[in-house]
Amino acid sequence: MRSEHQLVKKCLLRIENILGWGASDAWHNDMFLELSDRIQQQTKVLLSPVTLKRVWGRVDYKSAPSITTLNTLAKFAGFENWRDFKSKTSTRKNSRISKLIAANLGVIMLGASVMTIIFISLFSLKGPAEEDEPIDVSKVVFESRPIAKGLPNSVVFNLDLSEIDADSIHIQQYWDPTKTINLNQGQKQATGQYYFPGYFRAKLLVDGKVLKQHDLFIKTEGWLGTLDYRPIPKYVKSNAIYDGKLSMPPHILTEIANVEEPFSSTFHMVKDFESISGDNFELRSTIQNTYRDKWAVCQKAFIIVLGTKGAMVISFGIPGCASELYVMMNDTYLNGKEHDLSKLGLDLSEAKDIRIEVKSKQLNIFVEDQQLFSGSYKESMGRIAGVRYRFLGAGEVSQSKLANLDGSSSIDFLDENVLLK
Repeated sequence: MRSEHQLVKKCLLRIENILGWGASDAWHNDMFLELSDRIQQQTKVLLSPVTLKRVWGRVDYKSAPSITTLNTLAKFAGFENWRDFKSKTSTRKNSRISKLIAANLGVIMLGASVMTIIFISLFSLKGPAEEDEPIDVSKVVFESRPIAKGLPNSVVFNLDLSEIDADSIHIQQYWDPTKTINLNQGQKQATGQYYFPGYFRAKLLVDGKVLKQHDLFIKTEGWLGTLDYRPIPKYVKSNAIYDGKLSMPPHILTEIANVEEPFSSTFHMVKDFESISGDNFELRSTIQNTYRDKWAVCQKAFIIVLGTKGAMVISFGIPGCASELYVMMNDTYLNGKEHDLSKLGLDLSEAKDIRIEVKSKQLNIFVEDQQLFSGSYKESMGRIAGVRYRFLGAGEVSQSKLANLDGSSSIDFLDENVLLK
């Protein structure tokens, strides 16, 4: 069992090296969500963020990982399966060296004790090392501004790093630690590229530690459509997707039909809704998946609510694909392989009226007044910063209305007067 545990640790370390995200003890929820997506794309197996947190020891869990989990992790790490990883990885130490160490353990311990005494004596003669002077954070300037409206967008970071004397200074553009900008001593400005709208938190890192951070808002001008190619999407402007409802134009539908692998398109509305809380709101939507050929038979659709401190993602699909569905409520993630989400299995070949209600961090989902789901989360989403509708293939949105539960503020995203503001 000890050998198996060591093998799991080696496999996880190999994955960490592949990702290049830094030490896993500093990973947060969004990073485990991204890893879950990457593993599913590469292996076609969904390991939930909760499962990944358990394997990495971030959630207290007594049981060993299942063979399905181990096979999937090994495959993501570049092996055929767990058996292949085990056969090509050794945790055994050189027996001859081990025997020599055991036979001479007394001599080794005596030598170590003598060296320790010598080291302490030298250290006491030398005196304590000089401590680095603390950085006056108030004198460090770290600000940003978008260059243009809409997408894509470059952001200018204005800097004053005169108070910093360090070997490693970076800007982390958003949650993904691989999206960083290297800075030099005395550098006054830097620029970063953003391809998707959203509410991001930019961080100034000095020797790997966050010195300063601030929020960065990349907004849309009305609705924006994207074909979600990675890393750079294709944009479809508001006047091409909006005609009383949201839908992709014919030439875009033809392009989607010619894509050989599973592919998504998204409608984005990202702007500041200061008066609407992300923990107490109602969103009424009418959606339909309009593409069901080839890989899109599950009719998957996603409603995504963006907050200034988090996000909510709700997936729908035909009943036969319920195992692939999931609900993310900011800090809480439920997937269809470990929870019964079969009520979210809908036939979206016809338009469905969906109501999302959040009251004091309690989520309830209704379809045509029939309750399909109820769940809760702990960490606040902040205020509402945007809404997205994503479809596997393509889809239509004919209603999108957001409101405070107390009725004090509401907005109709498909109202032409609203879109012109």
